[in-house]
Amino acid sequence: MLELARCEYVGRRENIIAVGNSGTGKTHVALGLALAACQKGLSVGFTTAVALVHELIEARDEKRLLRLQRQFAGYKLLVNDELGYVPLSQTGAELLFEVFSQRYERGSTIVTSNLPFDEWTSVFASERLTGALLDRLTHHVHILEMNGDSYRLNQSKRRQRDTRSGDPPDNPPEG
Repeated sequence: MLELARCEYVGRRENIIAVGNSGTGKTHVALGLALAACQKGLSVGFTTAVALVHELIEARDEKRLLRLQRQFAGYKLLVNDELGYVPLSQTGAELLFEVFSQRYERGSTIVTSNLPFDEWTSVFASERLTGALLDRLTHHVHILEMNGDSYRLNQSKRRQRDTRSGDPPDNPPEG
C-alpha cells in the first residue's frame, strides 16, 4: 500500500481496482490515494459510477459529450466509485466504457466495486462489453481485495451492545 501512496502507479498509467464487501473501506482507500495524488500536484477526478453515467447521458443530450469525455480523459487519475451498486442502461454502459477506453494506457483509473469480476456482466448487461472493459482495466492493474466485515455494521453492533450494557458509546470527544 505504501508504494501506491507514493503515486508511482500514476506515472506508469496503471489502474487500481478495489473489490470487496460493502463497508470494507474501498472508498476510504480510494479517497486516500486520490488525496495523495492531489498533494503531488496531479490532476484528479472523483465520481461515482452512477453520477458519471448520468453526467455523460446529460452531456450527450446537450451535445457537449466530446468536451466532457476530453475532461475525463485529461485527468492523471480518475476515481470511479461504487461500480456495480446499480445496473446501468445499455447506453450508460457504453458511455462509461468509452471513458475507460479513452483512458487506457493514457491515465490511471481507480475503480471500487462490491462485485467480483465475474458478476460485472450484471452491471454492463453485455458479456462482450464487460470482457473488453475488464481487458483494458486489468491490463496494468493493482487489485485490492477488501473482504471482511462491514465497518459500519460493526459500529452499529458496538453501539447497541454499549447501550444495553450502560457503557458510554465509543465516540471521540468533540472539539
